[in-house]
Amino acid sequence: MKISRFTNSGVLIAIIGIVLFSAKAIMVKLAYQYGVSSIHLLLFRMLFALPFYFIIAKINKPLYPDEIKKSDYLWIVFFGFIGYYLASYFDFLGLKHIKAGLERIILFIYPTLVIIIGKIFLKEKISTKQIIAILITYFGVIITFWGEIQYHGDHVLLGGILIFLSALTYASYLVGSGWLIPKFGVLVFTSYAMLVSTACVIIHYLITDRTSVFEYQYQVYVLGILMAIFSTVIPSFLVSLAIKKLGASNFSILGSIGPISTIILAYFFLEERLTFLQIIGAIIVIIGITIVSINKSKKVKD
Repeated sequence: MKISRFTNSGVLIAIIGIVLFSAKAIMVKLAYQYGVSSIHLLLFRMLFALPFYFIIAKINKPLYPDEIKKSDYLWIVFFGFIGYYLASYFDFLGLKHIKAGLERIILFIYPTLVIIIGKIFLKEKISTKQIIAILITYFGVIITFWGEIQYHGDHVLLGGILIFLSALTYASYLVGSGWLIPKFGVLVFTSYAMLVSTACVIIHYLITDRTSVFEYQYQVYVLGILMAIFSTVIPSFLVSLAIKKLGASNFSILGSIGPISTIILAYFFLEERLTFLQIIGAIIVIIGITIVSINKSKKVKD
């Protein structure tokens, strides 16, 4: 009974975390209606989330400080740069060009990219089932975007490429940072990476922009605060807790909730409609990723 309750609570925590993360795309699209630039919106998100991660980094210590080398901190800078700065920036840029529902479908392919990157750089084996699942996944993506590209052309294609780059940089972060997280612990590593990412966003703003960030309507700042708290800070800890309760492989199986929740939220808050063909494509993508996740889960158990 205790194990069942433990698992059920982990599933509930995972679902809430995934849905909150998915709501980010909705808030970004809503904020764009007020004319905010991508870098300003990303700056708001990071700055409003910064105090929380700073406090967490301050009150928590790395799990195994004796095993940490100076070079490990340089790696944190690198992974903070690609994982939370580049991935977020590509995502925010891409959302200017495509629907929130389509954005989540592309981002959802990151487990396949993790496998491919692991094969190329870490010489990890890919099973036949994984290859088939990856092909199914990308076939679903093509179906999802085929009709959209026919009607909107380069506009949608650019958005799709940017979101794919977001998924690719995030997958690279997951593959590369895996050996650092056990040393620092999830909370400390995530907080350090977020602090690095915030610094990168500020530098980006100072070099490329420098226009005033105080001239927007109040709705932009409210959405920035909501995005920081409810789609960044809270879900990051909920997901960490869910992974602790369920395990990373079991948690990844629940990830299919992400695209579904985004599509539903986009329907109610943005009045976005996916065509029948796009819904079929989304289902195919979810099936492909689920097969990949289950296969990874079985490998971990074996």
